[in-house]
Amino acid sequence: MKAAVFHKIGDISVDNVPDPRIEQPDDIILQITLTAICGSDLHIYDGFVPQLRDQVLGHEFMGIVVEAGPAVTRVKKGDRVVVPFTIACGQCFFCAQGFHPNCVNTNPKMYGPEGDLLKGKGGGMFGYTDLYGGYNGGQAEYVRVPKANAGPKI
Repeated sequence: MKAAVFHKIGDISVDNVPDPRIEQPDDIILQITLTAICGSDLHIYDGFVPQLRDQVLGHEFMGIVVEAGPAVTRVKKGDRVVVPFTIACGQCFFCAQGFHPNCVNTNPKMYGPEGDLLKGKGGGMFGYTDLYGGYNGGQAEYVRVPKANAGPKI
């Protein structure tokens, strides 16, 4: 598939990348119908927010569900959904309080902008650097959406 890929500061191109696949039972795959460029994407492009590896950008997108894992109950194949930029489990303490950007289950690295494990923790975000889980974003033909029972809205 084609996707907008960040390579290094000032270097983004449209590349052929592997199609996303279901990795967890509560994942969905979306065919992107609309995506946007946010000022936050420019922070990566300009080097204000560090990213050291290639990454598909984009945390503002919507699309059509083309595949759903066996544990997905909230959406189904063919549904048109809007996806929040944060990835939230919907079950941890922070998600239960409505603080989805602080989800403790969606950012496996859980380190903040200062590079430590105690300050600046944040949940996962689509297309917004390894600081927030390294999830590929929606400036692509398709995207994997984890925790689909908590995030996408029909």
